[in-house]
Amino acid sequence: MVLVTDIFRLETLQPSDASNLSRLMISNGKRFQKYLPITLSQNISEDASKDYIKKKNSEIQNKTEFTFAIKDKDSNAIAGLVILKHLDYQSKLGEFAYCLGSKYSGNGWMTKSIKAVTNFAFSELQLNTLQIVVHKTNTESVNVAERSGFTWVKTLPKEYVSGKSTLDMELYELHKEAI
Repeated sequence: MVLVTDIFRLETLQPSDASNLSRLMISNGKRFQKYLPITLSQNISEDASKDYIKKKNSEIQNKTEFTFAIKDKDSNAIAGLVILKHLDYQSKLGEFAYCLGSKYSGNGWMTKSIKAVTNFAFSELQLNTLQIVVHKTNTESVNVAERSGFTWVKTLPKEYVSGKSTLDMELYELHKEAI
Protein backbone atom coordinates (compact mmCIF):
# COMPACT_ATOMS: atom_id res chain seq x y z
CA MET A 1 0.00 0.00 0.00
CA VAL A 2 1.42 3.37 -1.03
CA LEU A 3 -1.35 5.78 -0.04
CA VAL A 4 -4.66 5.73 1.80
CA THR A 5 -7.01 8.71 1.91
CA ASP A 6 -10.60 9.06 3.10
CA ILE A 7 -11.78 8.58 -0.48
CA PHE A 8 -9.32 6.29 -2.32
CA ARG A 9 -6.45 3.85 -1.90
CA LEU A 10 -3.33 3.50 -4.05
CA GLU A 11 -2.02 -0.06 -4.05
CA THR A 12 -0.59 -2.82 -6.20
CA LEU A 13 -2.97 -4.79 -8.39
CA GLN A 14 -4.27 -8.08 -7.05
CA PRO A 15 -5.57 -11.06 -9.10
CA SER A 16 -9.06 -10.31 -7.73
CA ASP A 17 -8.89 -6.89 -9.47
CA ALA A 18 -9.04 -8.35 -13.00
CA SER A 19 -12.76 -7.78 -13.55
CA ASN A 20 -12.60 -4.21 -12.17
CA LEU A 21 -9.54 -3.37 -14.26
CA SER A 22 -11.04 -4.68 -17.46
CA ARG A 23 -14.28 -2.79 -16.75
CA LEU A 24 -12.32 0.48 -16.27
CA MET A 25 -10.42 0.01 -19.53
CA ILE A 26 -13.44 -0.95 -21.62
CA SER A 27 -15.71 1.77 -20.23
CA ASN A 28 -13.00 4.40 -20.89
CA GLY A 29 -11.68 2.86 -24.10
CA LYS A 30 -12.10 5.96 -26.22
CA ARG A 31 -10.48 8.10 -23.51
CA PHE A 32 -7.44 5.78 -23.19
CA GLN A 33 -7.01 4.74 -26.84
CA LYS A 34 -4.88 7.66 -28.02
CA TYR A 35 -2.22 7.72 -25.29
CA LEU A 36 -2.43 4.29 -23.61
CA PRO A 37 -3.26 1.90 -26.45
CA ILE A 38 -1.00 -0.91 -25.23
CA THR A 39 -2.36 -0.89 -21.68
CA LEU A 40 -5.88 -0.73 -23.08
CA SER A 41 -5.28 -3.64 -25.48
CA GLN A 42 -3.87 -5.75 -22.63
CA ASN A 43 -7.06 -5.34 -20.59
CA ILE A 44 -9.94 -5.90 -23.03
CA SER A 45 -11.29 -8.89 -21.09
CA GLU A 46 -11.16 -10.24 -17.56
CA ASP A 47 -8.79 -13.02 -18.66
CA ALA A 48 -6.51 -10.50 -20.37
CA SER A 49 -6.49 -8.40 -17.19
CA LYS A 50 -5.54 -11.48 -15.13
CA ASP A 51 -2.50 -11.94 -17.39
CA TYR A 52 -1.71 -8.21 -17.19
CA ILE A 53 -1.86 -8.24 -13.37
CA LYS A 54 0.36 -11.33 -13.19
CA LYS A 55 2.92 -9.63 -15.47
CA LYS A 56 2.76 -6.36 -13.50
CA ASN A 57 3.31 -8.15 -10.18
CA SER A 58 6.31 -9.95 -11.65
CA GLU A 59 7.72 -6.59 -12.78
CA ILE A 60 7.28 -5.23 -9.25
CA GLN A 61 9.12 -8.24 -7.79
CA ASN A 62 11.94 -7.68 -10.29
CA LYS A 63 11.81 -3.90 -9.69
CA THR A 64 11.63 -3.23 -13.43
CA GLU A 65 8.26 -1.42 -13.39
CA PHE A 66 5.72 -0.51 -10.72
CA THR A 67 2.00 -0.42 -11.50
CA PHE A 68 -0.43 0.84 -8.87
CA ALA A 69 -4.22 0.85 -8.90
CA ILE A 70 -6.19 3.84 -7.68
CA LYS A 71 -9.22 2.30 -5.96
CA ASP A 72 -12.41 3.97 -4.82
CA LYS A 73 -12.55 3.24 -1.09
CA ASP A 74 -16.35 2.84 -0.98
CA SER A 75 -16.88 0.58 -3.99
CA ASN A 76 -13.36 -0.91 -4.35
CA ALA A 77 -13.66 -0.08 -8.08
CA ILE A 78 -10.43 0.67 -9.90
CA ALA A 79 -10.53 4.35 -10.84
CA GLY A 80 -7.17 4.48 -12.60
CA LEU A 81 -3.56 3.38 -12.81
CA VAL A 82 -0.18 4.94 -12.03
CA ILE A 83 2.75 3.25 -13.75
CA LEU A 84 6.38 3.98 -12.92
CA LYS A 85 8.28 2.70 -15.95
CA HIS A 86 11.52 2.98 -17.94
CA LEU A 87 13.45 2.65 -14.70
CA ASP A 88 17.17 3.24 -15.05
CA TYR A 89 18.81 2.64 -11.69
CA GLN A 90 22.23 3.63 -12.98
CA SER A 91 20.99 7.05 -14.13
CA LYS A 92 18.48 7.11 -11.23
CA LEU A 93 15.67 7.94 -13.64
CA GLY A 94 12.06 6.84 -14.09
CA GLU A 95 9.01 7.85 -16.10
CA PHE A 96 5.33 8.03 -15.21
CA ALA A 97 2.35 6.89 -17.23
CA TYR A 98 -1.13 7.20 -15.80
CA CYS A 99 -4.82 7.05 -16.55
CA LEU A 100 -8.01 7.85 -14.69
CA GLY A 101 -11.56 6.97 -15.56
CA SER A 102 -13.75 9.89 -16.55
CA LYS A 103 -16.07 9.22 -13.60
CA TYR A 104 -13.23 10.05 -11.19
CA SER A 105 -11.65 12.95 -13.04
CA GLY A 106 -11.36 16.42 -11.54
CA ASN A 107 -11.08 15.41 -7.88
CA GLY A 108 -7.29 15.57 -7.43
CA TRP A 109 -6.90 11.81 -7.14
CA MET A 110 -4.25 11.56 -9.84
CA THR A 111 -2.16 14.44 -8.50
CA LYS A 112 -2.20 12.92 -4.99
CA SER A 113 -1.31 9.53 -6.46
CA ILE A 114 1.58 10.89 -8.53
CA LYS A 115 2.94 12.67 -5.46
CA ALA A 116 2.71 9.46 -3.40
CA VAL A 117 4.51 7.36 -6.02
CA THR A 118 7.06 10.17 -6.42
CA ASN A 119 7.85 9.88 -2.70
CA PHE A 120 8.13 6.09 -3.09
CA ALA A 121 10.45 6.46 -6.11
CA PHE A 122 12.72 8.96 -4.40
CA SER A 123 12.88 7.29 -0.98
CA GLU A 124 12.51 3.55 -1.68
CA LEU A 125 13.99 3.24 -5.17
CA GLN A 126 16.58 6.00 -4.69
CA LEU A 127 15.73 7.65 -8.02
CA ASN A 128 16.74 11.28 -8.52
CA THR A 129 14.73 12.31 -11.60
CA LEU A 130 11.19 11.48 -12.66
CA GLN A 131 9.69 12.28 -16.03
CA ILE A 132 6.26 12.66 -17.55
CA VAL A 133 5.95 12.65 -21.33
CA VAL A 134 2.63 14.10 -22.50
CA HIS A 135 1.02 15.57 -25.60
CA LYS A 136 0.22 19.26 -25.26
CA THR A 137 -3.43 18.69 -26.16
CA ASN A 138 -3.84 16.31 -23.21
CA THR A 139 -4.52 19.23 -20.88
CA GLU A 140 -5.69 17.05 -17.97
CA SER A 141 -2.37 15.21 -18.01
CA VAL A 142 -0.39 18.45 -18.37
CA ASN A 143 -2.27 19.83 -15.34
CA VAL A 144 -1.45 16.70 -13.31
CA ALA A 145 2.25 17.08 -14.17
CA GLU A 146 2.30 20.74 -13.16
CA ARG A 147 0.23 20.25 -9.99
CA SER A 148 2.57 17.42 -9.00
CA GLY A 149 5.56 19.77 -9.13
CA PHE A 150 6.96 18.74 -12.52
CA THR A 151 8.31 21.46 -14.79
CA TRP A 152 8.36 21.57 -18.57
CA VAL A 153 11.82 20.82 -20.00
CA LYS A 154 11.46 20.58 -23.79
CA THR A 155 9.47 19.32 -26.75
CA LEU A 156 10.46 15.85 -27.95
CA PRO A 157 9.97 15.83 -31.75
CA LYS A 158 8.18 12.80 -33.21
CA GLU A 159 8.41 11.00 -29.86
CA TYR A 160 5.17 9.03 -29.96
CA VAL A 161 3.47 6.99 -32.67
CA SER A 162 -0.32 7.33 -32.69
CA GLY A 163 -1.94 5.31 -35.41
CA LYS A 164 -0.25 6.25 -38.66
CA SER A 165 1.25 9.53 -37.46
CA THR A 166 3.96 10.57 -35.04
CA LEU A 167 3.38 13.19 -32.38
CA ASP A 168 5.66 15.70 -30.74
CA MET A 169 5.49 15.22 -26.99
CA GLU A 170 6.28 17.49 -24.06
CA LEU A 171 8.83 16.40 -21.45
CA TYR A 172 8.22 17.35 -17.81
CA GLU A 173 10.68 16.51 -15.05
CA LEU A 174 10.91 16.56 -11.29
CA HIS A 175 14.26 16.31 -9.54
CA LYS A 176 14.64 14.94 -6.04
CA GLU A 177 16.58 17.98 -4.87
CA ALA A 178 13.69 20.23 -5.95
CA ILE A 179 11.36 18.88 -3.28
